[in-house]
Amino acid sequence: MPETSRDHRHDPYVRVRGAREHNLTGVDVDIPRDAIAVFTGVSGSGKSSLAFGTIYAEAQRRYFESVAPYARRLIHQVGAPKVGEITGLPPAVSLEQRRSSPNARSSVGTVTTLSNSLRMLFSRAGSYPDGAARLDSDAFSPNTAAGACPACQGLGRVHDTSEELLVPDPDLSIRDGAIAAWPGAWQGKNLRDVLDTLGHDVDRPWRELDPKDREWILFTDEQPVVTVHPVREARRIQRPYQGTYMSARRYVMHTFSDSRSATLRAKAERFLTSAPCQVCGGSRLRPEALAVTFAGHTIAALAALPLTALAGILTAHDGSETARVLTEDLLARIGTVTELGLGYLSLDRTTPSLSNGELQRLRLATQLRSGLFGVVYVLDEPSAGLHPADTEALLVVLDRLKAAGNSVFVVEHHLDVVRHADWIVDVGPRAGVHGGRVLHSGPPHELAGVEESATRRFLFDRAPEPEREVREPAGWLRTGPITRHNLKDLDAAFPMGVLTAVTGVSGSGKSTLVGELSAELSGVERLVTVDQKPIGRTPRSNLATYTGLFDVVRKLFTATEEARARGYKAGRFSFNVPGGRCETCQGEGFVSVELLFLPSTYAPCPDCRGARYNPETLEVRLRGLTIAEVLDLTVESAAEFFADTPAAARSLRTLLDVGLGYLRLGQPATELSGGEAQRIKLASELQRLRRGHTLYVLDEPTTGLHPADVEVLMRQLHGLVDAGHSVIVVEHDMDVVATADWVLDLGPGGGEEGGRIVAEGPPAEVARAASSRTAPYLAARLDA
Repeated sequence: MPETSRDHRHDPYVRVRGAREHNLTGVDVDIPRDAIAVFTGVSGSGKSSLAFGTIYAEAQRRYFESVAPYARRLIHQVGAPKVGEITGLPPAVSLEQRRSSPNARSSVGTVTTLSNSLRMLFSRAGSYPDGAARLDSDAFSPNTAAGACPACQGLGRVHDTSEELLVPDPDLSIRDGAIAAWPGAWQGKNLRDVLDTLGHDVDRPWRELDPKDREWILFTDEQPVVTVHPVREARRIQRPYQGTYMSARRYVMHTFSDSRSATLRAKAERFLTSAPCQVCGGSRLRPEALAVTFAGHTIAALAALPLTALAGILTAHDGSETARVLTEDLLARIGTVTELGLGYLSLDRTTPSLSNGELQRLRLATQLRSGLFGVVYVLDEPSAGLHPADTEALLVVLDRLKAAGNSVFVVEHHLDVVRHADWIVDVGPRAGVHGGRVLHSGPPHELAGVEESATRRFLFDRAPEPEREVREPAGWLRTGPITRHNLKDLDAAFPMGVLTAVTGVSGSGKSTLVGELSAELSGVERLVTVDQKPIGRTPRSNLATYTGLFDVVRKLFTATEEARARGYKAGRFSFNVPGGRCETCQGEGFVSVELLFLPSTYAPCPDCRGARYNPETLEVRLRGLTIAEVLDLTVESAAEFFADTPAAARSLRTLLDVGLGYLRLGQPATELSGGEAQRIKLASELQRLRRGHTLYVLDEPTTGLHPADVEVLMRQLHGLVDAGHSVIVVEHDMDVVATADWVLDLGPGGGEEGGRIVAEGPPAEVARAASSRTAPYLAARLDA
């Protein structure tokens, strides 16, 4: 009987046939259900394309096929994964690391739904003042009209400004730019002309104006409309117009709250102060809600405690039967979060302040309590941002998901998670066009015989870290005392001219400490911070635009005979401005599809089919390629194509040096991982001609990297140190820590149990520190 007609109801495997998503080369693979299957391979090999782009995407498509016809029509615009057939596929739940847009109202409590349970506890079992009416649970939420403090709208902070901020130099006149917060260009001139028309002296120094006039100009809520007669300029006809006045404060507040431009919002923020709301004291709630207590605490006070401390209070409380039932439920939910090493977080901690790894583990904790069974969980590097000590707890959680009757498919680089798997799907052998094949699908021990596998060497043939001469510091950078988050009057010293690794369990204070390093510190000539924030949030941002390579490419196209004959300028080859771009998608290559009951997604443009440009622009070719085809080149292919163009070759070489040869030049920023974004930023920095000493600070640069890619990255970082610079990395990967010159270990625990330096010195010395939770794992790597 042909395989496709087999009865799959009891088939213990998910069987994929002919997967061609991204770089996959018609992959056929069988993966067991009710098991932990780990997808491995170097960055860009195709493992995420198989796990997420094919298996999860097909499960999602099947779900959409079962819903309303209107929803199905929208989904058809998005398209189906490129795969021949998948059988034996249960419903799937995806836990990726990508976050939604930053939202100050989203918190640990809302992500885990713990806030709902806590509000219910206060509503049903709280201690109310005498005579007070019982409140619904909504009244305890700062995100509802019933609960939010009316003065700050439930945000806990109020923004305002002052004359000193708005007018930093009172010796200037209004015409000369005294009101620094005002916009530039025509809009700023308009406001000055309106003031002039209203009778205010715009040519006298600000400090000489009447205080009442200064107060009105900066802070009035009035918006008078006057007829402005612009001063005539040579060769320009300027007719009278109706101009509306807006005070400096009103302009700044309006821009900060309503502008879609991140640049304009950032500029407006420079003229604002932020302080806790005086009405609610920063608690974000109405007085009626704050009058209710449980175990002697308000809901705001409990939400501000680390989850471990909150659990302690709930455990100790002895109340009514209602209180007992509700606290037991809360404690069980908190237990799954603390089990994943996140007990140091508080319910009111906002999600924008969490790392991608923390956010994914919170979602994982929520799934543990959902009680689902018979589904496939597809996880994206759940070990990201985890100290080795916390990874052991993660493995217990994955086992519990499997024991509940689920399949767990994990895209992962952490070798402890890989070793723990029941099944390995190793994709490779290399990245991009050199990958896309399944080299091994079977039990982990059988991978030892697969010579092509880049993973095999690290799992089975691991050599001990070679003896390396530790560099001597060229000086010291001292910072402190620091009191922030869980750091209390901490003094720290970082050696210069060497590679320093800052280690410690999750929540110990590593990022907080490194975040205090600034260009103002004595001994810092130049500071470069390379984080994992996206290089853009829409498909319009990509690798070529971020690195400046796109400017070079457009000039080359402009210089072609065809472009010159048609009179095309460089703007013709930009997809960000009208002219040469496809106007249906406005040069994005994608159109946003609104799904109403689900987050919006992107689909290829129906007119240009992702090319971004109109047909006339695509008729111009550079050595046989259109601008769209050039953007579709991988970095590796582009390096050959532009080998004789120095400006492009240098940029492409640095991208190759940090292991990003598999990325496409026009790959949208929305498709890049945090680790890829960080390495693009590092490459952009490396391509600049460096003069003088630079301090490079990187926060977990190995996140999302296969051990083989880590080796490539570390060669670059050590190269920076050898060139006379200093490098500080926040890191959990013991391979990186073992090759550092100096280790600064924080702890001993997370949250209130951390925030102290428990060990510092060369790796071999820190590996012997009795009080360090990092020491045993570092010692094992050094002795491996």
